[in-house]
Amino acid sequence: MILPIYLYGQSVLRQETEEIDANYPDLRKLVDDMYETMYASDGIGLAAPQVGLSIRLIVIDADALKESFPELEGVKLTLINPELEVLTDGKKVTREEGCLSLPGLHEPVSRYEKVRLNWLDIDFVEHEEVFEGFLSRIIQHEYDHLEQTLYVDRTTPIRKQLIRNKLRNIAEGRVACDYRVKQNAKKR
Repeated sequence: MILPIYLYGQSVLRQETEEIDANYPDLRKLVDDMYETMYASDGIGLAAPQVGLSIRLIVIDADALKESFPELEGVKLTLINPELEVLTDGKKVTREEGCLSLPGLHEPVSRYEKVRLNWLDIDFVEHEEVFEGFLSRIIQHEYDHLEQTLYVDRTTPIRKQLIRNKLRNIAEGRVACDYRVKQNAKKR
């Protein structure tokens, strides 16, 4: 089932998230629905707060970017209760990012290119791995959602000023999307 994606201005995007366990109701269905929602929206990652749930769950399927980033071929991850450590021994790179919760916006964001991630998979098997490059950026972006952070929070003060009106329009429901969304009522 395709779920609505919660847009900027929805309070769930700023709420603290809670860990889940194997008894979380209909977890496998939720994960399947999140993948279906992400694919229907042409996304490569989706965090539970983006579908209205304040839980620590992320889905990623980066295969669509394999033409530009061959290392992403076949990369599909379900991350339950992830814990992220940014490794600052790598270089910091600035790239444009977008987000399904911020339609029509793309802004430059600086991030370190290397992270260590601990997580549970859908079978609650524990994993730890170091990720680098563009996959590291995707993971950091989605992890930020679990920490009540949006990528626009990481832009420079001048960029924030330049996009202030666009953010207000999204928050006030004055934005068109090609996918199912949950937004605030339109203000005139």
